[in-house]
Amino acid sequence: MIRLNDIGVTFGDFKALEHINVHVKEGEFYTFLGPSGCGKTTTLRTITGFIKPSEGKVFMKDRDITDVPIEKRNIGIVFQSYALFPTMTVYDNIAFGLKIQKLSKAEIKKRVARIAQKVELSDEQLAKAVAQLSGGQQQRVAIARALVTNPSVICLDEPLSNLDAKLRVQLRNELKAMQKEFGITTIYVTHDQEEALTLSDTISVFNKGVIEQTGSPNEIYNHSRTEFVCNFIGDINRLSDGIVSRMNASGAGLSPENHHYIRLERIHVNDASKGGVTLSGTVESMEYYGLYIKYTISCEGQSLKVIEKNDGERPYEKGETVSLSFSPDDLMIYGPDGREAQR
Repeated sequence: MIRLNDIGVTFGDFKALEHINVHVKEGEFYTFLGPSGCGKTTTLRTITGFIKPSEGKVFMKDRDITDVPIEKRNIGIVFQSYALFPTMTVYDNIAFGLKIQKLSKAEIKKRVARIAQKVELSDEQLAKAVAQLSGGQQQRVAIARALVTNPSVICLDEPLSNLDAKLRVQLRNELKAMQKEFGITTIYVTHDQEEALTLSDTISVFNKGVIEQTGSPNEIYNHSRTEFVCNFIGDINRLSDGIVSRMNASGAGLSPENHHYIRLERIHVNDASKGGVTLSGTVESMEYYGLYIKYTISCEGQSLKVIEKNDGERPYEKGETVSLSFSPDDLMIYGPDGREAQR
Protein backbone atom coordinates (compact mmCIF):
# COMPACT_ATOMS: atom_id res chain seq x y z
CA MET A 1 0.00 0.00 0.00
CA ILE A 2 2.60 2.54 1.18
CA ARG A 3 6.31 1.91 0.73
CA LEU A 4 9.23 4.08 1.71
CA ASN A 5 12.41 3.03 -0.07
CA ASP A 6 15.66 4.19 1.54
CA ILE A 7 14.29 7.61 2.51
CA GLY A 8 16.70 10.31 3.68
CA VAL A 9 15.75 13.85 4.74
CA THR A 10 18.29 16.61 5.34
CA PHE A 11 17.72 20.11 6.71
CA GLY A 12 20.89 22.05 6.00
CA ASP A 13 23.70 20.14 7.69
CA PHE A 14 21.27 18.14 9.86
CA LYS A 15 20.33 14.63 8.75
CA ALA A 16 16.78 14.17 10.08
CA LEU A 17 16.17 10.74 8.49
CA GLU A 18 18.57 8.13 7.19
CA HIS A 19 17.81 4.90 5.28
CA ILE A 20 14.13 4.72 6.27
CA ASN A 21 12.42 1.66 4.79
CA VAL A 22 8.75 1.05 5.61
CA HIS A 23 6.05 -1.15 4.07
CA VAL A 24 2.49 -0.44 5.23
CA LYS A 25 0.00 -3.07 4.07
CA GLU A 26 -3.55 -2.30 2.99
CA GLY A 27 -5.94 -2.05 5.94
CA GLU A 28 -3.08 -2.08 8.45
CA PHE A 29 -2.76 0.08 11.56
CA TYR A 30 0.92 1.04 11.41
CA THR A 31 2.54 3.15 14.14
CA PHE A 32 5.70 5.26 14.18
CA LEU A 33 6.86 5.27 17.82
CA GLY A 34 9.71 7.11 19.48
CA PRO A 35 10.78 10.05 21.67
CA SER A 36 10.51 13.69 20.61
CA GLY A 37 12.85 14.63 17.79
CA CYS A 38 13.47 11.05 16.62
CA GLY A 39 12.12 11.52 13.07
CA LYS A 40 8.67 9.94 13.24
CA THR A 41 6.71 13.10 12.34
CA THR A 42 9.25 13.96 9.62
CA THR A 43 8.59 10.50 8.13
CA LEU A 44 4.82 11.09 8.26
CA ARG A 45 5.20 14.49 6.59
CA THR A 46 7.30 12.85 3.88
CA ILE A 47 4.46 10.39 3.20
CA THR A 48 1.84 13.15 3.06
CA GLY A 49 3.96 15.40 0.83
CA PHE A 50 4.75 18.25 3.20
CA ILE A 51 8.44 17.29 3.03
CA LYS A 52 10.29 16.17 -0.08
CA PRO A 53 13.01 13.60 0.71
CA SER A 54 16.60 14.34 -0.25
CA GLU A 55 17.05 10.62 -0.94
CA GLY A 56 14.76 7.67 -1.70
CA LYS A 57 11.24 7.22 -3.04
CA VAL A 58 7.66 7.15 -1.69
CA PHE A 59 5.24 4.69 -3.30
CA MET A 60 1.48 4.23 -2.94
CA LYS A 61 0.02 1.11 -4.55
CA ASP A 62 3.29 0.70 -6.50
CA ARG A 63 2.97 4.23 -7.92
CA ASP A 64 5.83 6.63 -7.28
CA ILE A 65 4.27 9.65 -5.48
CA THR A 66 7.53 11.28 -4.34
CA ASP A 67 6.87 14.36 -6.48
CA VAL A 68 3.05 14.26 -6.39
CA PRO A 69 1.48 17.36 -4.71
CA ILE A 70 -0.18 16.96 -1.28
CA GLU A 71 -3.72 17.49 -2.58
CA LYS A 72 -3.35 14.75 -5.21
CA ARG A 73 -2.10 11.97 -2.91
CA ASN A 74 -5.57 11.00 -1.59
CA ILE A 75 -4.28 10.90 2.00
CA GLY A 76 -6.37 12.09 4.94
CA ILE A 77 -4.46 13.93 7.68
CA VAL A 78 -5.29 14.52 11.36
CA PHE A 79 -2.85 16.96 12.96
CA GLN A 80 -1.81 17.10 16.62
CA SER A 81 -3.60 20.46 16.99
CA TYR A 82 -6.52 19.18 14.80
CA ALA A 83 -6.07 22.32 12.58
CA LEU A 84 -9.82 22.94 12.55
CA PHE A 85 -11.44 26.28 11.66
CA PRO A 86 -12.66 27.46 15.09
CA THR A 87 -15.28 29.98 13.91
CA MET A 88 -16.83 27.65 11.33
CA THR A 89 -19.52 25.13 12.19
CA VAL A 90 -18.70 21.47 12.65
CA TYR A 91 -20.65 20.76 9.46
CA ASP A 92 -18.60 23.24 7.42
CA ASN A 93 -15.33 21.91 8.85
CA ILE A 94 -16.19 18.36 7.79
CA ALA A 95 -17.53 19.53 4.42
CA PHE A 96 -14.50 21.69 3.62
CA GLY A 97 -12.59 19.09 1.56
CA LEU A 98 -15.74 18.09 -0.31
CA LYS A 99 -16.38 21.73 -1.29
CA ILE A 100 -12.81 21.97 -2.59
CA GLN A 101 -13.63 18.91 -4.74
CA LYS A 102 -16.66 20.88 -6.04
CA LEU A 103 -19.20 18.18 -5.17
CA SER A 104 -22.92 19.03 -5.25
CA LYS A 105 -24.60 20.31 -2.11
CA ALA A 106 -26.77 17.19 -1.98
CA GLU A 107 -23.74 14.87 -2.19
CA ILE A 108 -21.88 16.89 0.45
CA LYS A 109 -24.86 16.77 2.80
CA LYS A 110 -25.20 13.00 2.34
CA ARG A 111 -21.50 12.31 2.95
CA VAL A 112 -21.26 14.60 6.00
CA ALA A 113 -24.36 13.00 7.55
CA ARG A 114 -22.96 9.50 6.97
CA ILE A 115 -19.53 10.21 8.47
CA ALA A 116 -21.00 12.20 11.39
CA GLN A 117 -23.13 9.21 12.35
CA LYS A 118 -20.10 6.90 12.23
CA VAL A 119 -18.02 9.10 14.55
CA GLU A 120 -21.04 9.80 16.80
CA LEU A 121 -21.55 13.52 16.13
CA SER A 122 -25.19 14.58 16.50
CA ASP A 123 -27.12 17.01 14.26
CA GLU A 124 -27.03 19.47 17.15
CA GLN A 125 -23.24 19.26 17.32
CA LEU A 126 -22.93 19.66 13.52
CA ALA A 127 -24.62 23.06 13.85
CA LYS A 128 -22.24 24.31 16.55
CA ALA A 129 -19.00 26.23 16.07
CA VAL A 130 -15.97 24.00 16.61
CA ALA A 131 -14.80 26.24 19.47
CA GLN A 132 -17.92 25.22 21.43
CA LEU A 133 -16.94 21.54 21.46
CA SER A 134 -14.86 19.61 23.97
CA GLY A 135 -11.40 18.29 23.09
CA GLY A 136 -12.74 14.80 22.51
CA GLN A 137 -15.51 16.07 20.22
CA GLN A 138 -13.02 18.19 18.26
CA GLN A 139 -10.89 15.10 17.76
CA ARG A 140 -13.91 13.33 16.24
CA VAL A 141 -14.47 16.29 13.92
CA ALA A 142 -10.83 16.15 12.77
CA ILE A 143 -11.13 12.42 12.05
CA ALA A 144 -14.46 12.90 10.25
CA ARG A 145 -12.97 15.66 8.08
CA ALA A 146 -10.04 13.39 7.18
CA LEU A 147 -12.29 10.42 6.33
CA VAL A 148 -15.15 12.13 4.49
CA THR A 149 -13.19 12.45 1.23
CA ASN A 150 -12.71 8.64 1.15
CA PRO A 151 -8.88 8.71 1.28
CA SER A 152 -6.80 5.61 0.56
CA VAL A 153 -4.75 6.27 3.69
CA ILE A 154 -5.25 8.28 6.87
CA CYS A 155 -2.26 9.73 8.76
CA LEU A 156 -2.61 10.80 12.40
CA ASP A 157 0.10 12.84 14.14
CA GLU A 158 -0.18 12.53 17.96
CA PRO A 159 -3.98 13.04 17.76
CA LEU A 160 -4.63 12.22 21.45
CA SER A 161 -1.76 14.11 23.08
CA ASN A 162 -3.82 17.19 23.97
CA LEU A 163 -6.45 15.21 25.90
CA ASP A 164 -6.56 14.20 29.56
CA ALA A 165 -5.54 10.66 30.49
CA LYS A 166 -9.04 9.19 30.94
CA LEU A 167 -10.36 10.64 27.67
CA ARG A 168 -7.22 9.50 25.87
CA VAL A 169 -7.90 5.88 26.82
CA GLN A 170 -11.58 6.15 25.84
CA LEU A 171 -10.87 7.71 22.44
CA ARG A 172 -7.98 5.31 21.82
CA ASN A 173 -10.45 2.43 21.99
CA GLU A 174 -12.93 4.26 19.78
CA LEU A 175 -10.22 5.09 17.26
CA LYS A 176 -9.21 1.45 16.92
CA ALA A 177 -12.86 0.39 16.54
CA MET A 178 -13.43 3.03 13.85
CA GLN A 179 -10.29 1.96 11.98
CA LYS A 180 -11.47 -1.65 11.94
CA GLU A 181 -14.97 -0.61 10.81
CA PHE A 182 -13.71 1.58 7.97
CA GLY A 183 -10.93 -0.87 7.10
CA ILE A 184 -8.77 2.08 6.15
CA THR A 185 -4.98 1.94 6.06
CA THR A 186 -3.79 4.02 9.02
CA ILE A 187 -0.39 5.49 9.82
CA TYR A 188 -0.15 6.77 13.39
CA VAL A 189 2.54 8.81 15.13
CA THR A 190 2.96 8.71 18.92
CA HIS A 191 5.55 8.84 21.69
CA ASP A 192 3.22 6.88 24.00
CA GLN A 193 4.32 3.23 24.26
CA GLU A 194 1.01 2.01 25.72
CA GLU A 195 -0.89 3.72 22.92
CA ALA A 196 1.32 2.05 20.32
CA LEU A 197 1.06 -1.41 21.87
CA THR A 198 -2.74 -1.34 22.20
CA LEU A 199 -3.58 0.18 18.79
CA SER A 200 -1.05 -1.20 16.34
CA ASP A 201 -0.75 -4.12 13.98
CA THR A 202 2.85 -3.10 13.27
CA ILE A 203 5.22 -0.69 15.03
CA SER A 204 8.41 0.97 13.82
CA VAL A 205 10.51 2.31 16.70
CA PHE A 206 12.49 5.41 15.75
CA ASN A 207 15.67 6.74 17.37
CA LYS A 208 17.72 9.68 16.12
CA GLY A 209 16.48 9.52 12.54
CA VAL A 210 16.73 5.76 12.03
CA ILE A 211 14.37 2.82 12.62
CA GLU A 212 15.69 0.60 15.42
CA GLN A 213 13.12 -2.17 14.96
CA THR A 214 9.90 -2.98 13.12
CA GLY A 215 7.53 -5.71 14.28
CA SER A 216 4.25 -6.63 15.95
CA PRO A 217 3.56 -5.26 19.44
CA ASN A 218 4.50 -8.66 20.88
CA GLU A 219 7.81 -8.73 18.98
CA ILE A 220 8.68 -5.18 19.98
CA TYR A 221 7.89 -5.79 23.67
CA ASN A 222 9.10 -9.35 24.24
CA HIS A 223 11.83 -9.60 21.61
CA SER A 224 13.39 -6.14 21.52
CA ARG A 225 16.33 -6.29 19.12
CA THR A 226 18.26 -3.35 20.57
CA GLU A 227 18.94 -1.99 24.03
CA PHE A 228 17.22 1.27 23.06
CA VAL A 229 13.96 -0.49 22.15
CA CYS A 230 14.16 -2.64 25.27
CA ASN A 231 14.42 0.46 27.49
CA PHE A 232 11.93 2.60 25.55
CA ILE A 233 9.10 0.05 25.44
CA GLY A 234 7.45 -0.46 28.81
CA ASP A 235 9.21 -0.75 32.16
CA ILE A 236 12.21 -3.04 32.67
CA ASN A 237 15.00 -3.94 35.12
CA ARG A 238 18.66 -3.98 34.17
CA LEU A 239 20.29 -6.63 36.34
CA SER A 240 23.34 -5.68 38.38
CA ASP A 241 26.68 -7.49 38.13
CA GLY A 242 25.93 -8.99 41.56
CA ILE A 243 22.72 -10.66 40.39
CA VAL A 244 24.39 -11.85 37.17
CA SER A 245 27.16 -13.42 39.28
CA ARG A 246 24.61 -15.16 41.51
CA MET A 247 22.83 -16.49 38.41
CA ASN A 248 26.12 -17.75 36.99
CA ALA A 249 26.80 -19.53 40.27
CA SER A 250 23.59 -21.47 39.52
CA GLY A 251 24.88 -22.37 36.06
CA ALA A 252 23.25 -19.62 33.96
CA GLY A 253 26.40 -19.07 31.88
CA LEU A 254 25.89 -15.32 31.33
CA SER A 255 28.68 -13.14 29.92
CA PRO A 256 29.64 -10.29 32.29
CA GLU A 257 30.38 -8.11 29.23
CA ASN A 258 26.72 -8.08 28.19
CA HIS A 259 23.83 -6.05 29.62
CA HIS A 260 21.02 -8.19 31.05
CA TYR A 261 17.40 -7.04 31.38
CA ILE A 262 14.16 -8.58 32.62
CA ARG A 263 10.55 -7.36 32.41
CA LEU A 264 8.71 -6.68 35.68
CA GLU A 265 6.09 -9.39 35.14
CA ARG A 266 8.77 -12.06 34.54
CA ILE A 267 9.93 -11.91 38.17
CA HIS A 268 7.84 -13.99 40.61
CA VAL A 269 7.49 -13.25 44.32
CA ASN A 270 7.46 -16.20 46.74
CA ASP A 271 6.83 -18.67 43.92
CA ALA A 272 9.75 -21.01 43.24
CA SER A 273 7.56 -23.23 41.05
CA LYS A 274 8.43 -21.06 38.03
CA GLY A 275 11.94 -22.55 38.10
CA GLY A 276 15.17 -20.80 37.27
CA VAL A 277 17.06 -18.76 39.88
CA THR A 278 15.68 -17.85 43.31
CA LEU A 279 17.12 -14.95 45.33
CA SER A 280 16.16 -13.30 48.60
CA GLY A 281 14.99 -9.68 48.77
CA THR A 282 13.37 -7.06 51.00
CA VAL A 283 10.29 -5.05 50.05
CA GLU A 284 11.15 -1.34 49.78
CA SER A 285 7.79 0.00 48.62
CA MET A 286 4.42 -1.03 47.20
CA GLU A 287 2.08 0.67 44.70
CA TYR A 288 -1.50 -0.64 44.61
CA TYR A 289 -3.21 -0.44 41.18
CA GLY A 290 -6.18 -2.72 41.81
CA LEU A 291 -5.67 -5.27 39.02
CA TYR A 292 -2.02 -5.60 39.97
CA ILE A 293 0.49 -4.52 42.60
CA LYS A 294 3.88 -3.02 41.76
CA TYR A 295 6.67 -3.67 44.26
CA THR A 296 10.18 -2.29 44.55
CA ILE A 297 12.36 -4.95 46.14
CA SER A 298 15.97 -4.66 47.28
CA CYS A 299 17.98 -7.66 46.05
CA GLU A 300 21.75 -8.13 45.88
CA GLY A 301 22.39 -4.40 46.31
CA GLN A 302 19.93 -3.15 43.67
CA SER A 303 16.25 -2.20 43.54
CA LEU A 304 14.15 -4.46 41.31
CA LYS A 305 10.66 -3.49 40.16
CA VAL A 306 8.16 -6.36 40.14
CA ILE A 307 4.50 -6.58 39.05
CA GLU A 308 2.28 -9.18 40.72
CA LYS A 309 -1.32 -9.95 39.79
CA ASN A 310 -3.69 -8.95 42.58
CA ASP A 311 -5.12 -12.26 43.81
CA GLY A 312 -6.94 -10.73 46.78
CA GLU A 313 -4.38 -11.92 49.32
CA ARG A 314 -2.61 -9.57 51.73
CA PRO A 315 -0.02 -7.42 49.91
CA TYR A 316 3.59 -7.73 51.02
CA GLU A 317 4.58 -4.96 53.39
CA LYS A 318 7.61 -2.67 53.50
CA GLY A 319 10.54 -4.43 55.18
CA GLU A 320 9.13 -7.91 54.56
CA THR A 321 11.57 -10.56 53.31
CA VAL A 322 10.49 -12.32 50.12
CA SER A 323 12.00 -14.65 47.51
CA LEU A 324 12.34 -13.65 43.86
CA SER A 325 12.34 -16.33 41.15
CA PHE A 326 12.99 -15.90 37.44
CA SER A 327 14.29 -17.88 34.53
CA PRO A 328 17.44 -17.02 32.54
CA ASP A 329 15.31 -17.75 29.45
CA ASP A 330 13.29 -14.61 30.22
CA LEU A 331 16.31 -12.31 30.12
CA MET A 332 16.81 -9.82 27.28
CA ILE A 333 20.55 -9.63 26.61
CA TYR A 334 22.50 -6.98 24.69
CA GLY A 335 26.16 -6.65 23.82
CA PRO A 336 28.33 -3.54 24.36
CA ASP A 337 27.16 -2.32 20.91
CA GLY A 338 23.53 -2.19 22.11
CA ARG A 339 22.44 -4.99 19.76
CA GLU A 340 20.77 -8.24 20.81
CA ALA A 341 23.45 -10.73 21.94
CA GLN A 342 23.67 -14.47 21.45
CA ARG A 343 22.83 -16.50 24.56
